[in-house]
Amino acid sequence: MSGMTALSFGIAGVLLLAACVKADRVRGWRQSLNPSAPDLPDAAFVVGRGIFLIMAAVMVFEGFNLVRISADSEWSDAELASAVRQAADDLDGWGYLDDGLTADSAYFDSYESLLEGKVIQYGGGGAPESGVGAGPAGANTDTDAYFMVRANGADAAFCTHIVRTRTPKNDYTPPGIAGGEGTITQRAYRLAVTSKLGAC
Repeated sequence: MSGMTALSFGIAGVLLLAACVKADRVRGWRQSLNPSAPDLPDAAFVVGRGIFLIMAAVMVFEGFNLVRISADSEWSDAELASAVRQAADDLDGWGYLDDGLTADSAYFDSYESLLEGKVIQYGGGGAPESGVGAGPAGANTDTDAYFMVRANGADAAFCTHIVRTRTPKNDYTPPGIAGGEGTITQRAYRLAVTSKLGAC
């Protein structure tokens, strides 16, 4: 994208230089290349300069448009820092229930995508809706895990720490099919989430 932006501004500069060339110099070049050619009227140079200036303005507009598109397609350090902070605040204290069918909660396997989704959600209007990665640490467990959060275009990286605890008082046993108390109890869990700039 930066190459296209530079090309747009470069073409605009060449067009501006062309618009500033004096009429006598153009006549001299034309005469040396084709001595029998008729002389160009001053009006032709006025129209030509106008066309060059309009084309230069279009290329400058396109250049700035490419700069804006490039900025919208990548994360800045500030955007990522704000999004990670808000995502951690949102997930801190977040509770959920498992399905009650397994010996332990299997939900922890999807925390990586949960964290990525929250960061994208809080990216704001200027940040893209993609390009975020939450890399899990190798020593993660079901109850204690670290993730390195990075985003395309941002130099900064953030360590997010997730601790999961059981909250038995919030367990839920749905009613049975025939009425009365059911036989499957959904276990409740709560997350404690913090984040900091830098490696875990």
